[in-house]
Amino acid sequence: MSSLTKRSGRSAAGLSAALLIAACSSGSGSTAAPAATSVAPARSSTGAPSLTVSDIGPSFSALKTLAPLAPEGKGNVAVILPDTTSSTRWTEFDAPYLKAAFAAAGLPPANLTVQNAHGSDATQVSMAQSDITQGATVLIICPLDSGTGAHIEQLAAAAGVTVIDYDRLTLGGTRGYYVSFDNVRVGTVMGGGFTACVKAWHVKDPNVIVMKGAPTDNNAILFAQGYDSVLAPYFSSGEYKNVSNPPGSWDPTVSLGEFQEQSTAHKSINAALTPNDSNAAAIIPYLRSQGVKPETFPLTGQDASLAGLQNILAGYQCGTVYKPIYLEAGATAALAMYVRAGQAPPASLVNGSVQDTTSKALVPSVLAIPKWVNTANMNDTVVKDKFVAASQLCAGQYASACQAAGISG
Repeated sequence: MSSLTKRSGRSAAGLSAALLIAACSSGSGSTAAPAATSVAPARSSTGAPSLTVSDIGPSFSALKTLAPLAPEGKGNVAVILPDTTSSTRWTEFDAPYLKAAFAAAGLPPANLTVQNAHGSDATQVSMAQSDITQGATVLIICPLDSGTGAHIEQLAAAAGVTVIDYDRLTLGGTRGYYVSFDNVRVGTVMGGGFTACVKAWHVKDPNVIVMKGAPTDNNAILFAQGYDSVLAPYFSSGEYKNVSNPPGSWDPTVSLGEFQEQSTAHKSINAALTPNDSNAAAIIPYLRSQGVKPETFPLTGQDASLAGLQNILAGYQCGTVYKPIYLEAGATAALAMYVRAGQAPPASLVNGSVQDTTSKALVPSVLAIPKWVNTANMNDTVVKDKFVAASQLCAGQYASACQAAGISG
């Protein structure tokens, strides 16, 4: 997922060079073989359709066509989410979405377990051991860190259980598949949103500070790979000036310090590529204290956080990269149904590969596409998807801006 926390950054660190997305890119080399599995050898699917990620909606109705796979499958599907603190998404969205997606796909409730490790490596390992002992043939994990994930995957491989890495790639792991967003694409979407905003806000002679997430987070590297590719032609042509490129951090306080230092040293800075909503939210009050008016100083973001969306409504942030979690959950459920039934998932679903930068293997991957959200499409994306409640988004000072953007409960 995005770069919500330092821990999520470390654990996602392997989404390296190939991903053009919310998480990773395709690379070169031989594709890593899926871990051994106790289900029947993979065969081509004959009774189920070839789903694509774009077929999946928040109601998961498309997954109902996978129901014929349920009686063909053997064993349980176990999901272990990481914690309840790095992001509210794990309990508010991922767990209920995963349960709903598997239900729509026809998996009996008795064959599904969705758990949360509550931030404990030992708990995540013990949960995995218990799931394997109790008959899991497919194990879905969002690892707390790659060391823990690799250990779990070794245990699973020894027991003939196929592992799907969910949202975060386990570096040095032996998983069969990976499901996430295309992190390079996250960056290109952000870069495209930035350039469109510079034009829409009539920024004269853009002097840009290009900020990044933590340099230790490979996701941050991939995001930057994406937006740097968008900005490069503008810098090379002289249409934009690349004024500053500080080291980067996911810590909002550190990011604010970098911004203040650079904007003090370079008074010409009048636009910022900021890599997520939290970093932008730290900088915006400082800009306002300096007399910056709405829709004059572009900033970007990702995560579609409440604060980020409200900053967009207020005219201090151009937009945010929205990663619909239901796409991840639904695609994971579909992939697991094929794997559990011993059928090779269709290429229309497994639509990419991501390099594990530790093992140098390419991991067959399902990569969802993020969306740029601004005032023009906020109502038709995050509000429609119930990612944020209109009543919460439009409270108080944001009511009139919501009305102008056509946002209603």
